[in-house]
Amino acid sequence: MKKKIFTLVLAMILVVSCLAGCGSQGGTLTVGTNAAFPPFEYIGDDGNPDGFDVALIKAIGEKMGMKVVIQDMEFDSLVSSIGGKIDVAIAGMTVTEERKATVDFSDSYYEAVQSVIVPKGSTIATAEDLKNLKIGVQLGTTGEFIADEIEGASVSAYNKAVDAVNDLNNGRVDCVIVDKNPAEVFGAQFSDKVDVIDGSAFDFEPEYYAIALPKGNEDLAAKINNALNELKADGTYDALVKQYIEE
Repeated sequence: MKKKIFTLVLAMILVVSCLAGCGSQGGTLTVGTNAAFPPFEYIGDDGNPDGFDVALIKAIGEKMGMKVVIQDMEFDSLVSSIGGKIDVAIAGMTVTEERKATVDFSDSYYEAVQSVIVPKGSTIATAEDLKNLKIGVQLGTTGEFIADEIEGASVSAYNKAVDAVNDLNNGRVDCVIVDKNPAEVFGAQFSDKVDVIDGSAFDFEPEYYAIALPKGNEDLAAKINNALNELKADGTYDALVKQYIEE
């Protein structure tokens, strides 16, 4: 009888330990992204999420010996889903103090800056010119945070950055604030309709992308950071930058 009780107690301890500590460590890493932010994440020709971030997190998962499952979600819902629907999020997400109140972050894996997309031939050229304009942004991004601080600006937030650009082309907004790399993609896509102005003209500060993690999960953070460092050391990271961003 005592042996059965001991066996039962041991089994319960193992279950509780797994629930408390396994989670994303149990062989599968469920990753949230927003596949509408090229070249970092987008829907590939096969109908599945692709892009630099997707390839990077899969490579990290391989280093960790874990299967990576990608969940395409609205950007604005990613942070609140961490630790529940998803284990971590990678989506060209800038580390901010506001986000750090809710989640932790890995080491930064990319430096970015905001750019401004304007109609072809626009006279918008400086921060002063952004005042009192109708500005399109992607919901929940640092572009939205910046636009909200511009004097007199009327801000329209979209689930997808491309929808903001489409409204720019239709005359519903005066400009779009979005990260530099997606801005360049949209600039090439709509080269006959828009120009892209580098954020330095507006004194935008550099931003740093990182993987968002559950608050306090130091073990997971260490494993992801170690894997990221290994990818940088063995050349995989540079190869992915060349493939997805510098192509």
